[in-house]
Amino acid sequence: MSSDAQRVAAFFDIDGTLVPEPSLEIRMFHNLRRRGDIPLLNYARWGIEAVKLLPRGLAAISQGNKSYLSGLREEQILETTETVAFFEEGVARVEWHARQGHEIVLVTGMAKPVARLAAMALECELEARGLAREILVSATRLEERGGAFTGHVIGEANFGEAKRRAITVLARAMQIDLRGSHGYGNTMRDVPMLKAVGRAHAVNPGGELARVANECDWMIWHWHQERQASSGETFKQRMKFHMIGTRP
Repeated sequence: MSSDAQRVAAFFDIDGTLVPEPSLEIRMFHNLRRRGDIPLLNYARWGIEAVKLLPRGLAAISQGNKSYLSGLREEQILETTETVAFFEEGVARVEWHARQGHEIVLVTGMAKPVARLAAMALECELEARGLAREILVSATRLEERGGAFTGHVIGEANFGEAKRRAITVLARAMQIDLRGSHGYGNTMRDVPMLKAVGRAHAVNPGGELARVANECDWMIWHWHQERQASSGETFKQRMKFHMIGTRP
């Protein structure tokens, strides 16, 4: 198939790019802890796994250590999640891509259930603007056994070079033209993904990413306006239906 017939996609990091910090997964962790859903043994499991991952750097620990979720079910994660607040400018940019007919893909190192919630919230935001679109998700996959998470990651945590590999595989499967596609990220961990697309965008970059963006002639965006979801009830209903599907 010629490049003219191929699809164009917009690949978005979530935390710090579409959603203000702190990360959605950190918020989820604190909510689970407050509810007492995380067994004490899981903190020890997390520490042991952190020691194993330490030679690979702090990013590997923050993105690839999901041991604290051992024994928990997806339904518990969904119950702790509130309506997601996005950057207003980020939602506007997603809307622009959707109106161009581009595929929208969230690419993140967070656990996939959390990323899927962000996708559902973004779908609701688009619906409020008259656009019914499915948001695709590429995130860190978690192993499940008997309906509960084991705390182990399937494959590799989705950050750094793994993001580039993930979008390359997706592009091949969906016949997406990466050179005509867009990528949005806010940290140096997003650089491999940004270099894989033809139209890269640095969002709220720190000094090092801003330097790389200037060297590579990437677009630089400064998004600061945080908004509460305009479609909170729609999101709650969608999450309710999703939760029904997670029950054994």
